[in-house]
Amino acid sequence: MTAPRAGGPAGAPLPVPAYGTDTLADLMPAVARSLGVPLDGTGGASADGAGLVLPAAERVCLLLVDGMGEVALRERSGHAPALRRWRADGPHRVLTAGFPTTTATSMGLLGTGLPPGGHGLVGYEVLDPDRDALLNQLQWDGPVDPRRWQPHTTVFQHLAAAGAPVTRVAPPHFDGSGLTEAALRGGRFVGTPERLEARVDAAAAAVRAAPRGLTYVYWGRLDRTGHGDGVGSWQWGEELGRVDAAVAELSRRLPRGTLLLVTADHGMVDVAAPQRLDLAHEPDLRAGVRHVGGEPRAVQLYTEPGAAPAVAREWGQRLDGVARVLTRAEAVAAGWFGPVEERVTGRIGDVLAVMTGPVAVVDSTRMRPETLRLVGQHGALTDDERLVPLFTALL
Repeated sequence: MTAPRAGGPAGAPLPVPAYGTDTLADLMPAVARSLGVPLDGTGGASADGAGLVLPAAERVCLLLVDGMGEVALRERSGHAPALRRWRADGPHRVLTAGFPTTTATSMGLLGTGLPPGGHGLVGYEVLDPDRDALLNQLQWDGPVDPRRWQPHTTVFQHLAAAGAPVTRVAPPHFDGSGLTEAALRGGRFVGTPERLEARVDAAAAAVRAAPRGLTYVYWGRLDRTGHGDGVGSWQWGEELGRVDAAVAELSRRLPRGTLLLVTADHGMVDVAAPQRLDLAHEPDLRAGVRHVGGEPRAVQLYTEPGAAPAVAREWGQRLDGVARVLTRAEAVAAGWFGPVEERVTGRIGDVLAVMTGPVAVVDSTRMRPETLRLVGQHGALTDDERLVPLFTALL
């Protein structure tokens, strides 16, 4: 990566997620209210988000399309005629993901109704203080009990306990995975083949089978396409077209009176290879750093005792003009994670480097070659990454 100019960590304030209004943490409490199951704020599921109001319905079907950011969807709307018409003719809102803008964190917001500081899934790779080792919260590659890591009751569990059945439709290997158990537990799981048609079939059948309740559907191929080929690629446009056709088909097959919702967990930006700073060639940036976690666009640094101020200065100088560098205390005080529970504090990096330009930080000494080749990236707080659509249709 071309070296950014020297300087300090100062920079314009980054947007702070407005937890309690129009974020992903507010969506499931609104779904619960739509189904006549208001949350009381006990057990973990937040009763906030009262500003997000959805139509009352006996049945709700929520489709989450991984990686379908609002900005990219608007720019590539020629590939999505059904969603384009929906945007023009029906209710459409823009939600924000939390921080960082990554799947594990967003699934925590969605499933629990809590901000990251409450649910504790505060990044892609974060420190497990008990082991002094990083935990990849997508792969769940450490001996960590997900129900202890995220102990709060999920909204799915609240709904099921209140007599509103929940069905979760996703790839079979999601059933019982660490992330599912931490963030999305509750109700019945239906695994389907990795085909959109199969996902639509299972969703329609689940909605029709229950006179009341929630059907949650996950689709991840758009995200994988963006990572591999870029959100600006023709491949991403083609996959978006398939998603759009599936939404149209689902809307035709759901029973009358069903509330259909379509949203996403984050957006994405393309980062060219020359704009990726490789820590393998940056010894000054490794000084005082014990672990490098987070993600390439929202790096979380776990430092040696007492080294955080010096690490923040070095990273701020090196990334001046392309990133905002600040300490954990500054990020928490700014509200990026919402209120932070004591058990979560140590999982957050001592120093955070959040990209503001089209750059990323990688480490070829430990990342797999296929990871180093990824084009689409997310994690930071640009509009491309943090804004997600919410389409609403009472069929």
